[in-house]
Amino acid sequence: DDHLTNAFRQKHIYDAMGWKLPVFAHVPMIHGPDGGKLSKRHGALGVGEYQKMGIFSEAMCNYLLRLGWAKGNEEIIPRDKAIEWFDLAGIGKSPAKFDMDKLLHLNSHYMKEKEDAALLDLALPFIEEKTGRLLSDQEKTYYLAAMNDLKDRARTLIDLADAGLFLTVQDPAPENEKATTLLKENAALLPDLMNMLEQNWHADTLFETAKEFAASHDMKIGQLAQGLRVAVTGQTKGPSVFHILQVFGAEESRRRLTHSLEQI
Repeated sequence: DDHLTNAFRQKHIYDAMGWKLPVFAHVPMIHGPDGGKLSKRHGALGVGEYQKMGIFSEAMCNYLLRLGWAKGNEEIIPRDKAIEWFDLAGIGKSPAKFDMDKLLHLNSHYMKEKEDAALLDLALPFIEEKTGRLLSDQEKTYYLAAMNDLKDRARTLIDLADAGLFLTVQDPAPENEKATTLLKENAALLPDLMNMLEQNWHADTLFETAKEFAASHDMKIGQLAQGLRVAVTGQTKGPSVFHILQVFGAEESRRRLTHSLEQI
């Protein structure tokens, strides 16, 4: 709309040349968080940079459409609906503020809608850039098995890659002092817990078995689960440790736990 005043000059040229006057329409400007015109000083980037940040084209198109146009309270607008619904009457008159959080929220929505295998294909370049190597078939299988948990915790493909990096670490080590402390506090009980879990290794029973084990030792399940998580992944945060055990399976989970305990 900063070209609105130009339209009056252009009209004179059309009239003078005897041309048919087109319909002029001006979309609102995009402003930065401070209310000023979006520019490089706000960190404005080309769309290619957002792609490198792990933003989906669907999310970017949806977000840019909603910056200057609206249809009721609709926020999620797929491409086919955008084409069907778009009209000039829906274009706003006030400037819109570029809000990165809203873009990331949309991106997380489109991430959850994607099939796991397709999402892994999109995430692979980001994962392999972080690991510095190609993923093995086994590691890809781990990522696919964990995908529901990973994408629930991610807003971009970079987030998704980061959230699953523990799946690519062959021999996990505690990531920090807190993790080391948690591992040491639970070290004496973890082998017995693993023995108990292996007696009935099933997705629906792992948590209940661990909860029963914790109660028999006058412990809260949260404390025990944190120690188990560090032993298997090296991390203090992430998807449910019981889901992680399902992803790795009994044999790999036992191997990782044994390795971790040997290091302390």
